[in-house]
Parts: sequence; C-alpha cells; structure tokens
Amino acid sequence: MKKILLPIFLILLLPFSYSCGTLKSLGYNLTEADAASAIRQMLDLGTRENLSGAFSKETILSTLLPESVSKTLNTINTLGLTSEVDRFTTTLSNAAQKSATAATPIFVNSINNLTFTDAIRIIKNGGTSATDYLRSSAGSNLRQSIRPVMQAALDEYKINEQWNNIIKPVKALAGNKLNLDLATLMAGAVSEAMFRKIAEKEVQVRSDASARTTSLLQNVFSKNWNQQ
Repeated sequence: MKKILLPIFLILLLPFSYSCGTLKSLGYNLTEADAASAIRQMLDLGTRENLSGAFSKETILSTLLPESVSKTLNTINTLGLTSEVDRFTTTLSNAAQKSATAATPIFVNSINNLTFTDAIRIIKNGGTSATDYLRSSAGSNLRQSIRPVMQAALDEYKINEQWNNIIKPVKALAGNKLNLDLATLMAGAVSEAMFRKIAEKEVQVRSDASARTTSLLQNVFSKNWNQQ
C-alpha cells in the first residue's frame, strides 16, 4: 500500500514545486511579488540619478526645432541670434533641470502603481526591459503630468519672451514645421532624459553588484534566471 501511495504523493507535489510564477536558485525562491518589488526598486533608483548635462544647447535645439533649423542656428551667425540663442538655451536648461527634479515624485508614483503580471519575464529579459515597460505603459501619462511642472518653470524663468524673439526670424526657415508649444516640447525632453537615466541605472544594477543597494536587488539581480 505504501508503494502505491508514494508515487501518487510525488505526482501531487510536482505542480507546487515547479510553479510558473516561481524560480529557484541556491535556496532562494524568486516569486512574481519579489520580482515586481525589485523592478520597482531599480526603476526608483534611476529616477533619482543626476541629470547634470542632460540639457545641452544642442539637445534643446534638436528638441524644439526641425533638424535643418537647429543646424543653421548652431553653425551660422548671420541671423544675428547667437547671443540670444545661447542665453535662451542656458536659461531653458536651468528650467529643465528644475522641472526634472520636481517631476521625480511623478515618476516614483507611476512606478509604485505599476502592476507587473509578467515580472519574472522582465527580470529574465535583461537589458532595459523594465525601463521599456515603464515607457510603454506610463510614458504618455508622465509627459502630460510633467507639462504643468515645465510650464511653471518657464513662467518662473520668463523664457517665453526669449523664445518668441528667436522664432520670429526662424519661422521663415521652419515654415509650418515649427511647434510653438514650448511647455509640451520640453516636457517630452525632460521625460526622455529621465528615461535615459533610468535605463542606464537598470543596466548598471543588472551588471554591477555594487549598484545593488538592497538585499532584494542582490537576491534578484545577482543570478542568471534564464538558466533556471
């Protein structure tokens, strides 16, 4: 009788030992809950990265103006706008930095509200898959949320008048391609700069043990779960 019951017991036990939502390695069980928490911790670290230098003159001009116009303003002085453009981009860079700092809680809130039903898959995919997930699922809402933050910075730095001075002679070059909604354009720029920093931090956490600042990050990202 015991010989009959033992195989039956083992068969019943197998589904619990090899659940699709859990991976095992060296005594640690990676559950979907742990995977999701580790992803949130990692993304949260990325939102707090320093964005110094992220908003250079070239970056700002390429964000605001068509490529042909940006190149013209960067290489030709005949428009008489060199000093005006330099002052504008420097001021706007400061406003963008301030907006990025103020927008950090918006990113953190979006990260905390994300539900990772496929968290283990994101862990196993490597690269910047967690950042890509955040960008695709919350990117549009983040840009919309950052816009009023950016608008407040533009008003504080009184940038709109500088912008209007620049676009008067530039309109002839840009035609109808020029988007005049400065707050929307710069909200997109701030959002993308933050996503780039988040992606850099994700790669670092996945590849560099010293970047894993919590026990959860160490447990989850110190192993190659593709081999489990």
